[in-house]
Amino acid sequence: MVDLLKKWRDGLARTRNVTFGRLAAFLGTSEIKDTTWEDLEAILIQADIGIETSLAIIEACREHVLKEGLTKTEQLSQFLKHELINRLDPAPDLVFNSIPAVILLVGVNGSGKTTTAAKLAYWFKQQNKKVLLVAADTYRAAAVDQLRIWSERLEVPLISGQQNGDPGAVTYDGITSGIARGVDVILIDTAGRLHTRFNLMEEIKKVYRVANKAKPGAPHACWLVLDATTGQNALQQARAFKEAVNISGIILAKLDSSAKGGMAFAVKEQLDLPILFAGLGEKMEDLQVFDRDSFVESIFNS
Repeated sequence: MVDLLKKWRDGLARTRNVTFGRLAAFLGTSEIKDTTWEDLEAILIQADIGIETSLAIIEACREHVLKEGLTKTEQLSQFLKHELINRLDPAPDLVFNSIPAVILLVGVNGSGKTTTAAKLAYWFKQQNKKVLLVAADTYRAAAVDQLRIWSERLEVPLISGQQNGDPGAVTYDGITSGIARGVDVILIDTAGRLHTRFNLMEEIKKVYRVANKAKPGAPHACWLVLDATTGQNALQQARAFKEAVNISGIILAKLDSSAKGGMAFAVKEQLDLPILFAGLGEKMEDLQVFDRDSFVESIFNS
C-alpha cells in the first residue's frame, strides 16, 4: 500500500509542484478575507480544474466558512480536500458480465493509445485474465509493430491486418478469433484520429457497429485515451468522441509528464465520465486504476 501511494505521489509530482503547490502554500496561516476567494479562484483555474468547477468549489468553501465560523485559511485545507475528492468518481468497477469482454480504445493521434493498450493487457493478465490484442490501426505501420513487440513480451496473442486495410474487418476477425480462443478480454487498439475529421469519426462509428455484429452487445466498453499534458484542450476532443460513440470511461495517459492533472476534475464536471485509469509512468505496472483519494492526497502532499 505504501508503494502504491508513493507511485501516485511520484507520478503527480509535476502537477503538485507546478500548480497545486501554490494551493498548499496558500492554505497557510493567513486570515480569511474577501480577497481570499479571488486568490483561491485564480489558483484553482490555473490548476486546470476549469472555471465552472472552480466557482462551485469556491461557493462550497464560502458556505463552509460561514457555517463553521472559520477565520484562518489553514482551516480550509481538509474541507477543500474533501470537496475535491467528492467531485471525482470512486474507484470504478471493472468487472464485465460478458466473456469475452470487448474493449474498444479510441483517441486522437499521439494520445498514447497503443502503449495504453499494452499496459491494459498487462493489467488484465495480473487479474488472471486471458487477453487478446487487436491492432485495428491499419494506417500507422509503427502502431502494429509496436503492439506486436509488446504482445511478444507479454506473451499475449495479437490479431492484425494488412497495411491500409479495413479496420472494421480487423476488428471483426479479432473478436471472432477471441471467441474461438476462449479469451476473457479483447482489447482493440484503433487508429488515432483528429476529432475534427468527419470521415475518420464516421469510420470509428463503423468499427463500433462491426464489433456489435461480431458479438451482439459488443463493444462492452469504449474507453477514450486522453493525453493529460494537453489539459483543458482534451475536453473538446472528448466531447466529439462522446457524440460519435458511446464512451464509457476515460484513461488519463501521461499524467506523470503533465502539470495539468487538475483536468481530472473538469473531465468529471463537464463530461460526466468516470476516469478509469491513470498513467503514472512508462513501465507496464505504472498504469493504475484511478483512485480519487490517492489522487487528491498526492496533489496536495509530497
